[in-house]
Amino acid sequence: MPIFNFCELITACLIIHIHLSWSLPEIIKIGGLFDVTDQIKGAGKQETAFRYAVERINYNKDILPNSRLSAQIEKIAPRDSFHASKRVCHLLKSGVAALFGPESGTTSSHVQSICDALEIPHIETRWDPLHRREGYSINLYPSPQQISQAYLSVIKEFGWKSFTILYEDSAGLMRLQDLLKTPTDSDIKIVVKQLNSNDENKEILREVKQSGEIHIVLDCSHLRIHTLLKEAQAVGMMTAYHNYLITNLDLHLVDLEDFKYGGTNITSFRLVDPNNPIVQGVVRNWMLGEKRFPGRHFPENMLIKTETALMYDAVHLFAKALDELDKSQVITTKPLSCRGMETWQHGNSLVNYMKLIEMEGLTGKIKFDSKGLRTDFELEIVELKKDGLQKVGSWHDQYGIQFARNFTETYSEIVESLQNKTLVVTTIRSPPYSMYRESPERLVGNEAFEGYAIDLISEIAKILKFNYTFKWVDDGAYGYKNKETGEWNGLMGELLSQKADLAIADLTITYEREQAVDFSMPFMNLGISILYKKPRKQPPELFSFMQPLSIDVWIYMIFAYLGVSVLLFILARFSPYEWDNPHPCAEEPEVLVNEFSLCNSMWFTIGSLMQQGSDISPKSVSTRMVAGMWWFFTLIMISSYTANLAAFLTVE
Repeated sequence: MPIFNFCELITACLIIHIHLSWSLPEIIKIGGLFDVTDQIKGAGKQETAFRYAVERINYNKDILPNSRLSAQIEKIAPRDSFHASKRVCHLLKSGVAALFGPESGTTSSHVQSICDALEIPHIETRWDPLHRREGYSINLYPSPQQISQAYLSVIKEFGWKSFTILYEDSAGLMRLQDLLKTPTDSDIKIVVKQLNSNDENKEILREVKQSGEIHIVLDCSHLRIHTLLKEAQAVGMMTAYHNYLITNLDLHLVDLEDFKYGGTNITSFRLVDPNNPIVQGVVRNWMLGEKRFPGRHFPENMLIKTETALMYDAVHLFAKALDELDKSQVITTKPLSCRGMETWQHGNSLVNYMKLIEMEGLTGKIKFDSKGLRTDFELEIVELKKDGLQKVGSWHDQYGIQFARNFTETYSEIVESLQNKTLVVTTIRSPPYSMYRESPERLVGNEAFEGYAIDLISEIAKILKFNYTFKWVDDGAYGYKNKETGEWNGLMGELLSQKADLAIADLTITYEREQAVDFSMPFMNLGISILYKKPRKQPPELFSFMQPLSIDVWIYMIFAYLGVSVLLFILARFSPYEWDNPHPCAEEPEVLVNEFSLCNSMWFTIGSLMQQGSDISPKSVSTRMVAGMWWFFTLIMISSYTANLAAFLTVE
């Protein structure tokens, strides 16, 4: 019995020893490269997200239960590739298992080349115009092609026929590459203008306003959005007529209080929902953690930046992939030298595991396709309402765009936006639609107008609960486009110049006008029509079969029939080949017989005409030539008669 217990003890010790030999090191170092300019309070601190993601993983015993992550943070200057390379080599000498960052694209390419050479996973969370996924680099930010496709889907859904792109730098054009290709696929008109590097863009905005464009695509940093919208407001481009699509995913970080009640349509995308309870819980923990350090201050209503949330998700993705890899092989970390030839043998496997992992993060579902591109993710579509940014739909990289609101909600929003507003309605003198009201007293305002159009606007205003003011069109014209200047006059010109909100008149809807303004359903349809009596179906007659051909044709056919029959009879009489021996046994008959008598000739021709044939057939060349011409004639006549008869029977 004691020997058995001793064997069990030895076996247990061996199992524990094997398990410990296969486990990860107790401390796993990961490096974080951050710009020295990352000093924005709250939302912009990548370092904060990195540090607290590490703390959260160390606190969670479900991920890497026998190991702890150690954050090794290095600050580098943007665009300083030499200093960045030295900091990376310093981190590799300490034995890091992965590198996160940096935020600068210039230094990131150098970091990636070093990681590829030493087989160290390089994880990024920034927008990369090249979006390289080869080697040992992985980026949680959606690809530029996917983001650009989302913008294009929204513009097509909105039905924009033209728009102006205002971009900050060359990276913006790469973000909008699919939009710039749309004129080749459709008749959409696009104007592209670059913003000034300073905050003086009023002149550019005035040019856009003078062009009459009301659809704007704005691509710039979230730090400049408020200033640009204020400048647009100053030049009169923040009205209910204007529509803005802001490409930045951090619009929720911008103070939009000054634009909530202007009626301007502002639409954008976001990858992070700040109202998500999970996101709010993570941010709350960050705030509590920052309060432990003196001198640090987080605002109470801190909002999270997209890159910050992606950094948090990136650390969790790395930890889960490392935990899964630990179950299949022994993992050890070791110091590496940038000048040496030694590489980390687990880097390739770890990157592949990261591409296979599926998880839910602050930025939604995190999943990669076979090429290493992020897939199966969702962008929320938000619009500015009186209560702030509201989610109105979503765009999925596989299912496309889907709006959450239905027709009833859309109709309610339109009615609510029109309530208590005063619209300027322009019209033209055209009885009985719009006329001066005849009165012995002097009438002013809406009392001076009467007519069908006036009453129609009055009834619509009662339903939608808005106010209105009528005015006569200044030049008394309906609206024509100047081919040289491209400008409109009349009712069309006042609508496009925003002198009036609405026009009502007996205005003809043309293709050119419909390209410039939006028409309602017409209240009257006019046109030239031809009236004719519907024919009655006649009862069939006895000789109705003769109606497909005229009487003259039937007479010609009778004479042709008689003429061919007589001609066959005469030719058969003259031709010696048509005379046959009636008694084949008699070698020298006294009498010869001709089959083509007058009756037989007529029977042969009528049989051919009726497509039936006969028992007799011509033998000589002359009679065969006449028979062949007659057969061709009957073929044409029978085909024509059959076609005309079918058409005649189908017509009532």
